[in-house]
Amino acid sequence: MKKFETEAIRTQTERTQFLEHSTPMYLTSSFVFNDAEDMRASFAEEKERNIYTRYSNPTCNEFVEKVCKMEGAESGFAFASGMAAVFSTLAALVETGDHILSARSIFGSTHTLFTNFLPKWGVTSSYFSIDDLDAAEALITPKTKIIYAESPTNPGVDVLDLEKLGQIAKKHNLIFIVDNCFATPYLQQPIKFGADLVIHSGTKLMDGQGRVLAGITVGSADLMDKVYRFSRITGPALSPFNAWVLTKSLETLAVRLDRHCENALKLAQFLEDHPKVSWVKYPFLKSHPMYEVAKKQMKAGGSIVAFEVKGGLEAGKKFFDSIKLLSLSANLGDSRSIVTHPASTTHSKLSVEERLESGITDGSVRVSVGLEHIDDIIADIKQALS
Repeated sequence: MKKFETEAIRTQTERTQFLEHSTPMYLTSSFVFNDAEDMRASFAEEKERNIYTRYSNPTCNEFVEKVCKMEGAESGFAFASGMAAVFSTLAALVETGDHILSARSIFGSTHTLFTNFLPKWGVTSSYFSIDDLDAAEALITPKTKIIYAESPTNPGVDVLDLEKLGQIAKKHNLIFIVDNCFATPYLQQPIKFGADLVIHSGTKLMDGQGRVLAGITVGSADLMDKVYRFSRITGPALSPFNAWVLTKSLETLAVRLDRHCENALKLAQFLEDHPKVSWVKYPFLKSHPMYEVAKKQMKAGGSIVAFEVKGGLEAGKKFFDSIKLLSLSANLGDSRSIVTHPASTTHSKLSVEERLESGITDGSVRVSVGLEHIDDIIADIKQALS
């Protein structure tokens, strides 16, 4: 088996007759057939071939194949956004009356999906505390079909013991789904710890430069077949152009992540000693409550640092208004460092109580640490805190 970095670079679709070094984009909505029998056999799935880009496309296939190799997955499907991946994956697997058991700390839009939209189709959900996985098992009912989790979490950068959750899922014959967006397959492969499916927002670190929207789900072939059949009918497929951008971006994922993680750890260490900061969370800080678990299941701590500015909402506003270099944006995983106020942006649709249960205070700050020189990143945050 080739090393991660080699697979990311050398996994390519077949070259055309022009023998191009970098495989091209296949910007086409459909594909032609040789004759009537070829068309019939293709639609009958008697042969593997591209029919329509909503179903599959060579450029999208290259992106999916790379991520499958990176995650150790059997199959996958690429989506137009991360949330398209989350919704389509769940919708393909659940039926009326089913129950989803989810970690409390999840992305705000995923929470809204669980609480506002899936209930319309008779699908219920319950939340377990990330601090007590033993209690999670008590929430499993005869109707529970899925355990859903993020690790590290958005935006609190909490770490869940994926191996323990995987054991619980296997014991009760449940589907274990992990959102691996913050870690990427370079830092963590949840399938090794028992996950059946892994979801990514390719918009984030996979792209790495804030250019395109994308999502992907990979995992076991039998489950992915259900996701694929749902998705080829409902149409959330990734565009070939975005897939081409992403498959090129994956070639530099390891190199970029090494610098992201190096910068993020240095920023976290700086913030830990700052008098105007109440707390700091970063998986590879020894003060992180799940430091040992993070070291077990992650190669490095990732690009996201969470901390709280002392003084609450007003102090937080003053901090954000004082930022000069870093970007104020709701995105993350960009080459440019980004600061976000989760309580008023990504998780603003949650109630105050729901945010607190997820570890989000009014003064919480999420920093997506980019690739600028770390001295400049720290200098900007230092002057803003002052």
